[in-house]
Amino acid sequence: MRDQYDGIILGTGHNALVLLAYLARNGLRVVAVEKSNVVGGGLATEENPRFPGFFHNTHSFFHRALTAMPWYRDLELERHGLQYVEPELNAAVILPDGRSLEWWTSLDKTMDSFSEFSKKDGESLRNWVDEIRPIVERILLPEAQSPPISPQRRRELLSRSPLGRKLLSIAVRSPLEFVEQEFDDDVIRAGLLFFNGLREIDLRLKGFGHSIPALLAGRHTAQMCRGGSAKLAQALVDDIHEHGGEVRTGLEPKSILVRQDQAVGIELHQGDRIMAKAFVASGLNPQQTFLQLLNADATTRQVRAQAEGYQYNLLCPLFALNLALHEPPRYKAAEKRPELNRAFMVILGLERFAQFHEILGAHEEGEIPSPTIMWGACPTLFDPDQAPPNKHTAFMWEKAPYALHGSPQNWDIEKDRHGQELLHLWSQFAPNLTSDVVIDSFTRSPLDTERRLPNMREGDLLVGSLGNNQVGFNRPFAGAGQYRTPVRGLYLCGASTHPGGNITGLCGYNAARVISADLDLPIWWNPPQAEDSFKSL
Repeated sequence: MRDQYDGIILGTGHNALVLLAYLARNGLRVVAVEKSNVVGGGLATEENPRFPGFFHNTHSFFHRALTAMPWYRDLELERHGLQYVEPELNAAVILPDGRSLEWWTSLDKTMDSFSEFSKKDGESLRNWVDEIRPIVERILLPEAQSPPISPQRRRELLSRSPLGRKLLSIAVRSPLEFVEQEFDDDVIRAGLLFFNGLREIDLRLKGFGHSIPALLAGRHTAQMCRGGSAKLAQALVDDIHEHGGEVRTGLEPKSILVRQDQAVGIELHQGDRIMAKAFVASGLNPQQTFLQLLNADATTRQVRAQAEGYQYNLLCPLFALNLALHEPPRYKAAEKRPELNRAFMVILGLERFAQFHEILGAHEEGEIPSPTIMWGACPTLFDPDQAPPNKHTAFMWEKAPYALHGSPQNWDIEKDRHGQELLHLWSQFAPNLTSDVVIDSFTRSPLDTERRLPNMREGDLLVGSLGNNQVGFNRPFAGAGQYRTPVRGLYLCGASTHPGGNITGLCGYNAARVISADLDLPIWWNPPQAEDSFKSL
C-alpha cells in the first residue's frame, strides 16, 4: 500500500484533530495516523467492562473555558451535537472542620467565600481581577492564539504601553511569590496555589507571576463535555469527515521519510508507506519526533541534542481512582452548606500553604505525598447519561510521582492498595461511600498514563515543562518554536509547542495558520495577531 495525501498528521490528540479540521476546510487532502484504535488521545471516555452503562473519563475531564476557544466557534462543533456544561459552584475546597473555600462562576459569590476567611483577601481578589482582566483580554489571549514572537521583540513591544509594562512587572515574580505577597490567609493561599496554579505550572518558576491572577480573571471557569470527554474528539472527527479529511487508526509510524532534506511521508511498522506532497505534522513529543521517527542523518546533532534535552514536569503525573456508584458522594460539610453536594470540582485534604513544599519534597523523593490532597468530580450530577438510570460515576485524582520508590514499575504493585487508601480518605469526607454504595472501582497510575499515551513521557499530562526556557518562541526548543522544524516540510502541532498542555486546542489552531501561510492557502478564519495587539495597546 502506498497512498498519497497533501499532508500527514501523526497522532489524533485534540490539537492534531483541530489542525486537521482547519486544513480539511482549506481543501487539502490530509490524513491523521493513530497507533491506537481510539482517537482523541487524552479525550478518553471508557465504558466500564464489568458494569456496562457506566462511563468513566479516564484522563481529561475539566476543560477550562473551552467554549470560548476560537476553534470551537470556527469549526461549528455544536452542529455535531457537542454540548458543554459549566456548573455554577465550580470548585470547592472542603476542610475537615466543615468550612469550604469556593470558586463560583459568579465573581461576587467567589469574593464572598474568600471574605469568610479574610475580608482583606476578598478585596484583594476583586482588585486583582479588575487589574489584570484587561491584560488577559488584550495581551494574554491574543498571545496564546497566535504563533509566538521572540522574547526580545515581545518585551520591546510590551514595554511601550502602560498595560504591557504592568504585565512585565507582575510576571517577574513566581506564582509562589505572588500568592505569598498578595494574600494573607493560609487556606486561601493554599487554594490559590492548588486550584489556580499547581495544576498548570511549576509554582517556583519566575516569569509566571501573572499566571494565577490571569486564571482568576478569566470569564469562564472549568467546564465538562456532555456524554464524556470523548464527545469532543468525535465532534472534531465528524467535522473532519464532513470536509474530506481522513482519520486512520491502528497504524503505527515507524519513521518519517525525508528526501532531499524535506519530509515527504511516513513508513509504518506494517511496512506500508504513506506519502505527503506538502507536509508532515507531528502531534508527538520531541523525543518521539526527532529521535525515534527521524533518521539521525535527517537533522543535525544539535537538534537531536535539543530534543533529547527536552524536560518534563515533575509535579504533573496523576494517580486516579474511578468509582461506579449507587448514589453520588454526600459530604458531611453539606449538612451546613447544602450547595457542596452540587460542587463541580471537589478538593479534599488541602488545608495549608506549606503543603506545596511537602508535595514537592515527596515527588523529589519518589514518594506519595502525605497527607493526601485529591480533587475530582461526580460527572453524573450534571450529565446523568454517563451512568445507568439513578446510578453515578465519580473520580478522584492525586498528584503522585512517576518513579514510585525509585521505579515506575512499582505502581503495578501498589496502585490497587493505594486506591483503597484514597477511597478510605474520601469516605471520611463523604461517609456514604461504603461498600453498599460503591459498585466498582479501578485505578490509573502515572505509569498507566505513559503506557496508554506515550507522548506523555514520565506521565506528564502537559507534555513538557515550561521551565528550561521551554516557553513561547522556544517551545519545545530554540529553532523549532513556531511550529516549523529545521526539517523542511516537517511541523509540530502537539502540546510540546506554544502555548503548551491542557485542553485548549491552541497548539493545533496556531499550527494551522503557519502551515496554511507556508502553502499560500487562505486564512479563512479570523485569528488574532499578537504583535498587532501589542502595538495597539
